[in-house]
Amino acid sequence: MILDLVAAASSAIRFDQLGLSPVALDLGFFTLKWYSLAYLAGILIGYWYLLKLIAQPGSPMARRHADDMIFYATLGIIIGGRLAYVFFYQPEILQHPLDIFKLWNGGMSFHGGAAGVSLGILYMARKEKLSWLRIHDYVACVVPFGLFFGRLANFVNGELWGKETDVPWAMIFPTGGPFARHPSQLYEAFFEGIILFCILAFAFWKTKARYKPGMLVGLFVFFYGVFRFGVEYFREADAQLMEFAARTGLHMGQWLCVPMILGGLYLIVTAKGRRVRVEPIAGSASVS
Repeated sequence: MILDLVAAASSAIRFDQLGLSPVALDLGFFTLKWYSLAYLAGILIGYWYLLKLIAQPGSPMARRHADDMIFYATLGIIIGGRLAYVFFYQPEILQHPLDIFKLWNGGMSFHGGAAGVSLGILYMARKEKLSWLRIHDYVACVVPFGLFFGRLANFVNGELWGKETDVPWAMIFPTGGPFARHPSQLYEAFFEGIILFCILAFAFWKTKARYKPGMLVGLFVFFYGVFRFGVEYFREADAQLMEFAARTGLHMGQWLCVPMILGGLYLIVTAKGRRVRVEPIAGSASVS
């Protein structure tokens, strides 16, 4: 096995020869990183797609609600994603509380970002007297954009790489030692971004899933949990959580996916029983 890994390393793709840089634009006095652009792209393209979704019959919110939703979602992503990373992945940051605000150093958790967005939806829905679960359904359909661009940014940064391997497409990352590794960031971009988007798009456009409150967000939560849980087997655990992974048998990301899988499955199974006559917020026709 060791000889196979040595041979793989000698023929593996070298990341530093791909010409990639974490910095998209450097003007000296101003630096723009791909990671920041990934967040912006995910939010803006997600907003554009959300407008397409709410233009269909039976939408649970109007254009003005979607505009507010972007604000709450952005806050939820940043605050929830950062706090969850600190508490679950790197609690030692709490010893220097001001470091929590140093987002430019990296460190965001999808699970925390999802929880933050969900709280934002709950707040807006209660304030505007809307169906919080149906809004979750629509917002879930746009999240894969952010996941896709975020994972690509992880790859460009040469971070969150995978375990040692001898597969033909293995890569040697500058911070991963001399060993060939799985480019697990690209696996996640494919499954969490492209495949998950296709599943939700099919369910929205080709079925009546959007008329069953909880179905779409259930599909999102379930399949994201399954995909993330599976890819984690190819991904190296965070350095500070290697002992935790060895002790528990699973990565922190996998443990956080277990309630997502169970919760998503519950929402899917019970969605049909929540179907009611839908009175759209925008438009005139009811949808039975």
